[in-house]
This record gives sequence, C-alpha cells and structure tokens, in this order.
Amino acid sequence: MIEVASRPTKLAIDAATTAVLVIDMQNDFGARGGMFDRAGIDISGIAAAAATTSRVLAAAREAGFPIIYVKMEHPADLANVGPSDGPHWIKHLPLEAGEEVLAPDGSPSRIMVKDTWNTHILDQLEPWTGDVVVSKHRYSGFFETELDDVLRGLNTKYLIVTGCTTSICVESTVRDAMFRDYTCLVLEDCTAEPLGSDLPRTNHEASLLNIETLFGWVSNSAALIDALKPSAKLVSTA
Repeated sequence: MIEVASRPTKLAIDAATTAVLVIDMQNDFGARGGMFDRAGIDISGIAAAAATTSRVLAAAREAGFPIIYVKMEHPADLANVGPSDGPHWIKHLPLEAGEEVLAPDGSPSRIMVKDTWNTHILDQLEPWTGDVVVSKHRYSGFFETELDDVLRGLNTKYLIVTGCTTSICVESTVRDAMFRDYTCLVLEDCTAEPLGSDLPRTNHEASLLNIETLFGWVSNSAALIDALKPSAKLVSTA
C-alpha cells in the first residue's frame, strides 16, 4: 500500500490495483484551434493541467500503473449525438460540434468527431503503446462505453483521476466510478474548469469540494509523485 497526502484524509492505495484516468485531454478542449479556443473559451488552465499531468504520467508509468485515456468524440455520421431536440445536441450546437474546420496545419478536420485532429490527444500527453483509449459520447466516461470492463479486466480498485473539465466530464466520471465502488483520487492541479472561473468560488473548487466530501479524495501531482518515489514509506497492510 502507498499512502498519499490527500483531503479529507490520507489515502492508502494498492499499487497493484491502481490505474490512471486521463479524461478529455484532447485538442478540442486544450489546444489552439480546438473547439474551446474557437469558441473564445480560455484554455490556459487546461494547458497548465496538461503540463502537470505529463509529470504524473511519467511517475505512474515508472510505478507500473495502467494508463487509460477517455476521449469525447462522435462518429462521422453523428449517430450517437442523440435526437435533434435532445439536450446533448442542443448544448453542443453553439460550440459547432460536427462542423468541418481546418486544423492548425491546414488539414481538414471536424469538431468533436472521431479520427480527426480535433479529438486527438494533446501532443504532450500522447498515449504510449500499451495504453488504453476509450471513446465516449456523453460526459461520463462510463456511459455506454467499455471503460468499466477495461478496469475490471485490469483488476482495478483505485483510480487516479486527471483531465478536463472538472465540473463536467471529470465530476460526471468520478460520480459514476463511485457508484461502481472504485476509490477515486482526483489530482486538483491535473484538472481544470474554464466554466465559472470568474466566480468567487469557482466551479473547479466547488466540484473538488463535492468530490472530497462524498465521492472520493483530492490530492495534487506533487503529493502523488512524492508517494511513488522508491524511498517512500510503505503502509503496512497488517
């Protein structure tokens, strides 16, 4: 067992049953020219979270943790966006989901459509051979996806959670993970939320409070990396 400094209490995780989730760290949300950037949404927080996530992934790979990426995307025919008068489609129309655009290099692409530049994982977080990539079409990584089967196949109990955005896809996924009895450790500096960033208490902070109170635990990249150092003290299982 590895003990990680976290809120509301320290959390002991079993390295043999721990995996890392990277949620929606893709060009549409975190890159210049992606969906958020085109809509005028500030992506600086997501870029900062991607940088710290990169360091966490290096430490996690060194520790032998499986890495699972979750991507928000739809097929080219948009078959799973739901009805035209449904909330998922209506809420994403202002963001031009499905629209044809040009990627920064001038190549054709489409917003939030699978196998395009827009839904490609951010370059600095590029998956390695052996990592798992799960496609999702709603906010939760568990809704109508193979994520639960993948995690069960890896004998996962503990999830180290990173990604964007904190109050939407991250929190939705953590809630569903808790309902399935996974123990989630969310890294606050490896997540970000542009929505409500101008409020006295940001949506990012509110979601982290929800998570540490009822859905899991909250920590940060430095605490996890420190806990994973070979010299870190192991917690007795006796």
